[in-house]
Amino acid sequence: MDHREVAAVLTYAGRLDPRLIRTDPGEADNQLDTWHELLGVVPMATGQGWDVREIVRKRIVMSPYPILPADVAREWQAHRRERLARHTDPTPAADPDNPEAWRAELLAARDAVAAGQTAPSAHRGITAGRHRPGLKDQLASVGSYIPPAVRAELAPFRPARSAREAAIAAGGPDVLGVPCEWCHAAEGEPCRRRRITLDGTARGNAPRATAHPGRIDRALAAQAQASAA
Repeated sequence: MDHREVAAVLTYAGRLDPRLIRTDPGEADNQLDTWHELLGVVPMATGQGWDVREIVRKRIVMSPYPILPADVAREWQAHRRERLARHTDPTPAADPDNPEAWRAELLAARDAVAAGQTAPSAHRGITAGRHRPGLKDQLASVGSYIPPAVRAELAPFRPARSAREAAIAAGGPDVLGVPCEWCHAAEGEPCRRRRITLDGTARGNAPRATAHPGRIDRALAAQAQASAA
């Protein structure tokens, strides 16, 4: 702010708090010089949420003591720090092989953000939630991430998954789409071999290539229900 803007701020503050009014011309000049010394680098207002009048009004309401120019200067420094804390340096357009130009562009962008001339450039956060509309159709158009030849070579090493894929391709139910009540395999997991010992306990945890009959029946019922809906 120049002397004229600082004088306008003092006039506004004096209207809200008459204790700031100086009737003696010499005292008024000294007060203006003191305020300008501390607020010369502080803008009157910016388009990014800073207004000296709001700061003066808030300070006069919150504190029983007369406002000082240092109070406004501290608020401005806090405002600058908060803006820079929300800023992420964008990639400069300057040639990376020219470090002086690269650094100058970075500093100019930071100064513009700190001065309230431009908005902070925020991080592009990782979002969670639902996929964007049309994502499934887009993925389906891409195809499988495993080539068919590789899938055929892996079939002997993943019999349960291969049987599942073959059944679905033939129009059958997705047997792993429902949990198994017999071996308590969760949805998506293959069935496990269970042996009942003489004392009635179940043992064995080896995966099965095929699902238990009860699980197949539940998958068929789920498929029929989905088709009816």
